Amino acid sequence: MTIETLHEHFLDCKTVSTDTRKISKNCMFFALKGDNFNGNKFAKDALSNGAAFVIIDEPEYKLNDKYIVVKDVLRTLQDLAVFHRKFLNIPIISLTGSNGKTTTKELVNVVLSKKYKTTATIGNLNNHIGVPLTLLSMDETTEIGIVEMGANHQKEIEFLCTLALPNYGLITNFGKAHLEGFGGFEGVIKGKSELYQYLKSNNETIFINKNDELQLRQAGDYDNIILFGSQSKLLDSQPYISLIYQTKVINTQLTGTYNYNNVSVAIALGEYFKVDTSDIITAIESYIPSNNRSQIINQNGHQIILDAYNANPSSMVAALSNFEKLNQENKVTILGDMFELGDTAQLEHQNISNLVSKLHFEKAIFVGENFYNIKTKDQNSHYFKSFNDFYNDFGNFNFNHQSFLIKGSRGMALERILDLI
Repeated sequence: MTIETLHEHFLDCKTVSTDTRKISKNCMFFALKGDNFNGNKFAKDALSNGAAFVIIDEPEYKLNDKYIVVKDVLRTLQDLAVFHRKFLNIPIISLTGSNGKTTTKELVNVVLSKKYKTTATIGNLNNHIGVPLTLLSMDETTEIGIVEMGANHQKEIEFLCTLALPNYGLITNFGKAHLEGFGGFEGVIKGKSELYQYLKSNNETIFINKNDELQLRQAGDYDNIILFGSQSKLLDSQPYISLIYQTKVINTQLTGTYNYNNVSVAIALGEYFKVDTSDIITAIESYIPSNNRSQIINQNGHQIILDAYNANPSSMVAALSNFEKLNQENKVTILGDMFELGDTAQLEHQNISNLVSKLHFEKAIFVGENFYNIKTKDQNSHYFKSFNDFYNDFGNFNFNHQSFLIKGSRGMALERILDLI
């Protein structure tokens, strides 16, 4: 079957699925495979649950004409996404970066959706499977697409660009994330900058914060750059950031000065796409972070900054620095291990431990083997090898009206602490 014919079937289906537990009626099911699963085995279930067609790559599972056999299901999903993206021919904004991708994407989406019908990446579906699913979630009513791109090794952003074919792009920052896969910080810079290389080679538009010299160097001598970073001014960050824009104050529901850059991106794109100033302000003020990203939670007399979606050395430093500046007392940090740091893991965890000691919080709690292996004798620091060890000892702390910062890598799942506090 040609990709053109498959696309005609897709337009009739309108939606795709890769999970038989989330089948919508008349969708197109793609039987993806992984190290521990084979979607071909569940194709029959997908049809039983309401799928109109199933895409498989093992012919022995075909039972009738509702089964479409291809050479490679994943490659077909990606090819269909590219064909659909070209079929729609709409502006696509792509963004990547070490920290703040999802928050920035959400802010851009709420701003642009004040004027346009937008479709944006759901959650963090930003890899070689998530990007095609995002593209296929767009339809004829979509006026602007917003595609988040994640990567943990070089050439990944380059590949994702061949799927999304972005017209506009930005990098939130370069940080110490996925150092193991990228081969160090220089590898991070090179890998993330693959977005710039694609945009430049296709004469597309790059948005760059004028105050980020490292990004300016990476973009190089290129004419089609929109600089931002002077449209607004940070006023306060206690505990939420506020800024002045067009002589008006924007009071956000975002904590952390590091989020100021994310707001600046949304303002810049709002201006570029001619969203009314009042709508830009309303959109930013109404945005409430979720999914364990810089959430402020008041619970049982405690104020909690829950930033447990992910962590790397750069984001950890930013979160700790912001927490130290807050005008609050009885501060306690609960930090979990940072993953994918390769040979630098011990050094980076030691650096964070040293920083915490210098900031003199009331208590510092470290959870995970990496932190446990570099534990110090600081009387205010407490180290636990696992979450279960911390869980079993939690009652001995006797917390009373504390201010907490909870941050760690996704694998630590530190949001579980909310059940204890």
